Amino acid sequence: MTGAPLATKLRKIIHCDCDCFYAAVETRDDPAIAGRPVAVGGWPDRRGVVATCNYEARRFGVHSAMPTSQALRLCPDLLVIRPNMEKYRVASQAILGIYRRYTDLIEPLSLDEAYLDVSDSQVARGSATLIAREIKERVHSEVGITVSAGVAPNKFLAKIASDWNKPDGLFVIRPEEVDALLAQLPVERIFGVGAVLAAKLRNAGMHTCAEVQQRSRPELRALCGRFGDRLYELARGVDPRVVSNARERKSLSIEETYVEDLRSLSDCRAQLDLLVERLVRASAKLEGDECIEALFVKIRFDDWTKTTAEHIAQAIDRKLLDTLLERAYARAGRAVRLLGVGARIGRNDAAAQMKLFDAELAPSDQPT
Repeated sequence: MTGAPLATKLRKIIHCDCDCFYAAVETRDDPAIAGRPVAVGGWPDRRGVVATCNYEARRFGVHSAMPTSQALRLCPDLLVIRPNMEKYRVASQAILGIYRRYTDLIEPLSLDEAYLDVSDSQVARGSATLIAREIKERVHSEVGITVSAGVAPNKFLAKIASDWNKPDGLFVIRPEEVDALLAQLPVERIFGVGAVLAAKLRNAGMHTCAEVQQRSRPELRALCGRFGDRLYELARGVDPRVVSNARERKSLSIEETYVEDLRSLSDCRAQLDLLVERLVRASAKLEGDECIEALFVKIRFDDWTKTTAEHIAQAIDRKLLDTLLERAYARAGRAVRLLGVGARIGRNDAAAQMKLFDAELAPSDQPT
């Protein structure tokens, strides 16, 4: 005899995201630069990129993963500071120590970002909202920077919430508020929906989660491939992923499935710059003792066969990725439906991360 299904336990998840982390630590340590546009990244004469920048710099259009030379053209008064990964690692460890006062279930995503599961915490009367508020206050008073926090029933919604009122924000999505929020949520805010897929969804008449909810699983699979099932759930606010404190990153990758197949090697190369830019942006969030050990290019052809070309490397190198692309494409020489770039990640001293911010970008990113 089959009994009634067990009720799913209500979870309380907090996503904490430090505001402009590297730039905030630099400003904390040198109050004289407060109020100035600040970027942390590589030097322009070495074709470096911006790892992060403060909101004063963002008002000029500067953003992470932008070539430093371009950032300086947009904001000539921009103060560019070389990264000090050891200093950021120390600040990150202090913040993690604050998180541990509330729960042992902590999943760091990078030096400046983490999920916390406080479902069973008895601190602050067991209120996730009060816990998030206390965390923000303690990080500010003890570490000297601000944190934006999102509180929600799952990881997907908590991450959306933490971005809602940045900087120094706190946003709570209660279970009874999920449906109303999702009804208006643009598809671009769904985790895993990049610019290409967002355009594809909009062309199919889906601009919000509410419109995605009107489509069946088979329809979304036909449009988005395997991601269709995930999209079906996220558009409904369903995310069963648990907060895991046993996470160790082995690789970092960026990939895109194209609406129309890429018909030639030159078509693939035309997409490479954007993928490399996104990889640089993602790599800026590596933890202090993580380092790049190899680069790879992944291709799925129109007949669904796939191949990967890989080579040892210590930093993101656009020319090497182009060589790997050529090597991988030559194995079949046919239309491509998915293209990806990535890096194998190992553990090393914090100095290894410095190389990330001088990563070489495409020739089009050279100063003019």
